[in-house]
Amino acid sequence: MPDYIPGYIKLYKKGELKKRADEALKRLENCDICPHNCRVDRTKGERGRCGAPSNLIISGFHRHFGEEKVLVGDRGSGTIFFSNCNLSCVFCQNCDISCYGEGYEISEKKLADVMIRLQRYGCHNINLVSPSHYWPNIMMAVYYAALKGLNIPIVYNTGGYDALSALKSLDGIIDIYMPDIKFSDDKMGEKYAGVKGYFSVTKKAVKEMYRQTGDLKVDKRGIAYRGLLVRHLILPDDISGTKGVLEFIANDISKNTYVNLMDQYYPAHRAEDYPPLNRRITANEFQRAVETAAKLGLTRLEK
Repeated sequence: MPDYIPGYIKLYKKGELKKRADEALKRLENCDICPHNCRVDRTKGERGRCGAPSNLIISGFHRHFGEEKVLVGDRGSGTIFFSNCNLSCVFCQNCDISCYGEGYEISEKKLADVMIRLQRYGCHNINLVSPSHYWPNIMMAVYYAALKGLNIPIVYNTGGYDALSALKSLDGIIDIYMPDIKFSDDKMGEKYAGVKGYFSVTKKAVKEMYRQTGDLKVDKRGIAYRGLLVRHLILPDDISGTKGVLEFIANDISKNTYVNLMDQYYPAHRAEDYPPLNRRITANEFQRAVETAAKLGLTRLEK
């Protein structure tokens, strides 16, 4: 990357990173760190909609080669999978982790060690999967990792249901935002992801992500180092409202947005009980999504 210095390093050197992390962790006492705004005291064992405690729970980490090409490169993305989730998708393909909380507890300092290990493996970035309900802890882990020499970009790999106040706290810390915009209809979000106002919330969140980082920037090797990358999983019978999602990206964000249209949907978790989610998508359904993106002028597509 062209002499790029991740934002969290700049904040660390100013003394701002530790200050923000301390302030963020206090919010767990009256938890308002995601749009559910549960107001439970996680520090005393209370749990809100996400089911997460005050301490970090992860299911694992590894050098991942199955992510987007611009993240993986030739050395992989340093992926860390966080347990629990602030969504309740009936078709969740990681339900053991996200819905049932499978994983193990890890301290912020130990998570920092994981980040350093992934960097030593040669990973191009630290990829935080489902961080929305743990971001205060993650912020502290990034501080400890910066102390130990972490210097690669951080990817915020989220389901899109993020609070504006959370994202503003993360401003300058996250280098690459990668939200998955799941639905363009709030009713579909409530029915299939179990949350109210999904698209309304996600639109505001993605606009803020873009404000902070802009269009995705890549180095001469084609590896991303800063910006916005949007994922969209195509669902059967257009439950996902793909046209609405792509119109929002093209008209309200940027036609230069890097978009990954994903065709890998398969029935998982409770999908069998929610036809037509009990089947895979067809080639025609996916092709229509690609054609829609092209008509809207979205040319940076991964598919």
